[in-house]
Amino acid sequence: MTANLRYKALLILAVVLLCVYGLIGLPKSLTEARENFRRNVRLGLDLRGGSHLVLQVQVQDAFKAEADLVIDRLKEEMAKARIPYDSIERNDPQSLEEADRIEITIRGVPLDSTAAFRSIVTDRFPQWVLTPVSSTDYRLNLRPSEALALRRDTVERAIRTIENRINGLGLTESTVQQRGRSDAEAEILVQMPGVDDPARVKAILQTAALLEICEVKDGPFSSREQALAKHGGVLPLNTRLVREAPRGGQQGESWYLLSRSAVITGRDIRNARPGRDEFGKWETDFTLSQEAARRFGRFTEANIGNRLAIVLDGQVRSAPVIQSRIDDAGRITGAANEQEAADLAIVLKAGSLPAGISYLEERTVGPSLGADSIRQGFISGIIGLTFVVAIMLFYYKQSGVNATLALVLNALILLAALSYFEAVLTLPGIAGIILTIGMAVDSNVLIFERIKEELAGGKAIPAAIDTGFSRAFLTIIDTHVTTVVACAFLFIFGTGPVKGFAVTLIIGLVANVFTAVFVSKALFQWKLARSRRLVALSI
Repeated sequence: MTANLRYKALLILAVVLLCVYGLIGLPKSLTEARENFRRNVRLGLDLRGGSHLVLQVQVQDAFKAEADLVIDRLKEEMAKARIPYDSIERNDPQSLEEADRIEITIRGVPLDSTAAFRSIVTDRFPQWVLTPVSSTDYRLNLRPSEALALRRDTVERAIRTIENRINGLGLTESTVQQRGRSDAEAEILVQMPGVDDPARVKAILQTAALLEICEVKDGPFSSREQALAKHGGVLPLNTRLVREAPRGGQQGESWYLLSRSAVITGRDIRNARPGRDEFGKWETDFTLSQEAARRFGRFTEANIGNRLAIVLDGQVRSAPVIQSRIDDAGRITGAANEQEAADLAIVLKAGSLPAGISYLEERTVGPSLGADSIRQGFISGIIGLTFVVAIMLFYYKQSGVNATLALVLNALILLAALSYFEAVLTLPGIAGIILTIGMAVDSNVLIFERIKEELAGGKAIPAAIDTGFSRAFLTIIDTHVTTVVACAFLFIFGTGPVKGFAVTLIIGLVANVFTAVFVSKALFQWKLARSRRLVALSI
């Protein structure tokens, strides 16, 4: 065996071992190897079974929140400029179609303050269009380009948040992506293989998880009316009334008067985890970022003896008294059990949703469907592969063995690549594998037919093999490159199943170039090295 052939053999052996390791690792028994293979080759929803959800992001919530933020800022700017007004309020769009029609109405601006008011809107709020309604009333409308950007950003943020929450549950094989091409639909597709009961996942996804830590100005009150009566029916400036979340066994209601601006929000949380308090009850502990910790430390140090409310999704979860300076840690009590505390930690770490979500579709795919698909696909694949191998062996005799070994190695590389990339195998992916096998056979046919032509032209066996591979190589590369380009467009513009088909086909084509050209030629060279006086090639 020549040195060049020895290096080729070592490279092929290294590729085989690397593929085997990626599929089964280093098992100590056949059972462990089988379990490792099942774990490393991840099956999609259509094969494994699981849950299929279609969510719709209530984009109008994001538009309302944006308008409320503008109203607060506008009030502050007008107060600084000493511009009086009668009222500033927004409309209330109730559907996705009406979200773009969000508008803010300002009434009662004096005529002598018109120029100053217009200057504030132009300089501070360029995303909004100011339209006079009367001599003292005005209307603000969001620019179409800004509305489109807000709608798109809301959906993208919702996808990232939902993906983080699902990953926090350990469902790393899930798929979260936008459904359809229209941003106006605001639909998200969530597929979770292996999840038979999506109730817990739905509860986690639907939780807004908007966390605020606010200063308590007054309370608790037994009712909203009592709180308003104490303050003459009008809330103090920059305050709000928030109800306490009901607890088991609690009678009546509790209301707190809180500062409108939060000291800490969910964006300031660095980490969250379930824990137990000094009485053994479950709670959710959270850690703040460095900047938030410094801000929180200064606030708590200046307000020792006062109350601080922890507000989650618009309800007060607890209102403890500040005993000492608190820097970078806090806790949310009241969890009924460990799972509730852990679920709250997941949504806090993932961040709050930019808008509410609703469920348009929910389907649970039973594992029996997946098992049936796998069984039928396996049977059809074995039958097709058997026919292909039989024809190759019958028509090309011993050279057909080279093609068969190349096919086996091609499939091994493909499955190992899916394992290393943590890709999910679906039914369209299996279709891509089958098409890869067909193209692999086609490559071998091109090479073998070219070798036969060279032999028929009177060339020696080694020269015929070299010429056959070299001349067929350009044709193989041409066909594979064009197919890879087509698959790239499928991956860019296609949905999940189409992308799965494209990924498996691209991996298979790359592997096929290696097996059909490099491995198959090495096998021919090995045969020639064993029989230096070979007078006829079985092809």
